[in-house]
Amino acid sequence: MPDHEVTEPRLRCVLPFEAAPAEVRLLRRAVVGQLSRWGIPVAADEAELVVTELAANVIKHVGEGMPSTLVLEWRGQRLRLEVHDRSHVLPSVRAAGCDEECGRGLHLLGALAADWGAVPTAAGKAVWCEIPVRAGRACRRVERAADALERYRTAKGGVAPYGSRRTAGLEQSAVELIADLLHWTAAIGHDPDDILDRAQVHYEAEAA
Repeated sequence: MPDHEVTEPRLRCVLPFEAAPAEVRLLRRAVVGQLSRWGIPVAADEAELVVTELAANVIKHVGEGMPSTLVLEWRGQRLRLEVHDRSHVLPSVRAAGCDEECGRGLHLLGALAADWGAVPTAAGKAVWCEIPVRAGRACRRVERAADALERYRTAKGGVAPYGSRRTAGLEQSAVELIADLLHWTAAIGHDPDDILDRAQVHYEAEAA
């Protein structure tokens, strides 16, 4: 989907997959792992259901084995899931038992989602769904970290790419920001190793 301007921090993950039952199981596992790394495991159950339904629709209506892509995007209080495929036929909600590209699955999305829809793309279409995220302490920390890294990148004159390049860029920014903080710590007379140890203790205590 075309990128659009975003005014709040977000995390994004792109997961290519083939539309096949075995791949869908692996995809669900990858989604749960990613949400855990982002600090929002509370959204995992709903996300697994949404991913299963969106991928099943591709298998049924586009074709088993078709190359597809799942995009996860966490922004604020919502988690957005998009499945991109090569069919230009947009889904529509009709009777729950119809045999077209619609039916019970879309009614399930409607029940789970804060919002959902489908849009045409250059290669086919994308069906997207947004589910609410119940923010906990780890969730708020990840949001603050993403915001700080975006501001740090901007202050250095960096460009904000999307997808996997954006994730790699944020990782590099995190390394550079930590290095700057350690320089600052040493400059004011503290031991950088002590600061790192204290930060690790805080992280492990909250992660536990």
